[in-house]
Amino acid sequence: MTSGSALESQTNLKSSIQDSNKITNHNDPVIQAKDLKKVYLVGKQPVFALNGVSFEIERGEFCAIVGTSGSGKSTLLNLLAGLEPPSKGNIIINQKSIIGLSENKLVNFRRDHVGFIFQSFNLIPNMSAWENVALPLIFRGTPVAERKKIAIKMLDQLGLKTHIYHKPNELSGGQQQRVGIARALVVNPAIVFADEPTGNLDSVTSSEIMLLMQQISKDNNQTLIMVTHDDYLAQYADRIFRISDGKIIGIEKGSQNEQ
Repeated sequence: MTSGSALESQTNLKSSIQDSNKITNHNDPVIQAKDLKKVYLVGKQPVFALNGVSFEIERGEFCAIVGTSGSGKSTLLNLLAGLEPPSKGNIIINQKSIIGLSENKLVNFRRDHVGFIFQSFNLIPNMSAWENVALPLIFRGTPVAERKKIAIKMLDQLGLKTHIYHKPNELSGGQQQRVGIARALVVNPAIVFADEPTGNLDSVTSSEIMLLMQQISKDNNQTLIMVTHDDYLAQYADRIFRISDGKIIGIEKGSQNEQ
């Protein structure tokens, strides 16, 4: 590739990303990532897990971060959720920077604003479905009777009303993930982070879960950020952020999104 062609390619990529960031410009951004870098030392050699990542995500958007193993996608999710700090850069959530906050304030931030959906479900084996869903409400000091009422209502909305007393080993993989989704949503978080949420599910169940997550994001105007290596599942998102070697290399609209 000639230097002129390389420059033209970089210019087109930059223009493409800028245009994609304008797809839904009618809301204020709920998340702003500014020149994020994350460096680890391997021996004495610095390794960039993230190397200058910047973007904005609006309230109510469903965004997928797609990349292969080692691309930096999980590191990016951890930074956005306040689970680890960047080496450089800023993260602004709801117009407030979370960089430099004490651990107690970060815990409060996650408790009050964030929900998590995990690949491995992370349900407690000896607790029923409703008890697993109600767990985040304990940390908010919600009385047990109210916790149960809220949890059962959430499970009903996700089609599990007849399974509220079932333990995880009495549920299918798809049902367990629905319990995990209910647990993430029970505190009505502004942002939901999903880490390979269908990684342990078959293809049919995976599609059902993606449609469910897509609908929840729209109905509740919640920002959903999903990390995945699966390009097909990423197509359910409003926007797809492609990451490689710690950099965003492209942003596009999802083809399975009805908007």
